[in-house]
Amino acid sequence: MKKGLVIKSTGSWFYVRDPDGVTTACKIKGNYRIKGIRATNPLAVGDSVTFRPMEDGTGLITHIEDRKNYIIRRASNLSKDYQLIASNIDQAFLMVSLYQPKSLLAFIDRFLVSAEAFRIPVVILFNKIDIYPEEEQKELHELIHLYEGIGYRCLPLSLKKEINLDLLEELLSSKVTVISGNSGVGKSTLLNYLDPTLDVRTREISTSHKSGQHTTTNAEMYFFPSGARIIDTPGIKGFGMVDIDREELFHFFPEIFKYSKDCKYHNCLHLNEPQCAVIEAARNKMISESRYLNYLGLLEDMGDKYRK
Repeated sequence: MKKGLVIKSTGSWFYVRDPDGVTTACKIKGNYRIKGIRATNPLAVGDSVTFRPMEDGTGLITHIEDRKNYIIRRASNLSKDYQLIASNIDQAFLMVSLYQPKSLLAFIDRFLVSAEAFRIPVVILFNKIDIYPEEEQKELHELIHLYEGIGYRCLPLSLKKEINLDLLEELLSSKVTVISGNSGVGKSTLLNYLDPTLDVRTREISTSHKSGQHTTTNAEMYFFPSGARIIDTPGIKGFGMVDIDREELFHFFPEIFKYSKDCKYHNCLHLNEPQCAVIEAARNKMISESRYLNYLGLLEDMGDKYRK
């Protein structure tokens, strides 16, 4: 028996890297389920497993170690099943841009809510700061002030001009990081900067995803000399809002949760209830307008039809 780490999954095959750096293509023995969740795939990139080497050079996974956390997404919009995407994550990097392309605040907040629900710390990377016009420079400072005030680490970056890349590498060192972001914000550029030999592999992952292989999360873990490990997957931006009750949504907005303790009613949804401390805080700009409106928007997406 050998122990190893799942670094890639394709269909029914799981690629397991042992402590010596040797990767073995493995299948899994029996059925494994996550308690309370119907998953279409039993393993995720990041899982620690035990496997039995076979005579043909493949392996048979016989045991999965307990996970400290994981992220999942719906297998499809209409399905009650989920896909496991990644597990045992130390942090998530959300890479965004305020110019060419512009990342929407609603996307940022949806990601942050999801990460809060999965108990995964987030660092927000604002890339391409070298090309921001004056208005976007002003917005950058405002957003960093906003999100750092809530408790999120923010890092302005330019991969092209190599601004703050030393701080970025320091944040990555010896940790397992999931990286996400809209198309065009610089994820592949970042991976190629950290290891130029990854260029072909990142293109292959993108091509694989576009070909519609729904049986895999298309995730892969990359290893770097600093001890950093990065999990990249094209589909991770869709992992959010899994099994969050609308009555609990405000728990995942830290600043809204903070003020909610002073609401008159314990089941307050912070919409139009009397003596709602959250509404009062929003009126007094203690909670940002964008965050509060995005909270309302998420409630509406979850099926709550009301007049704003």
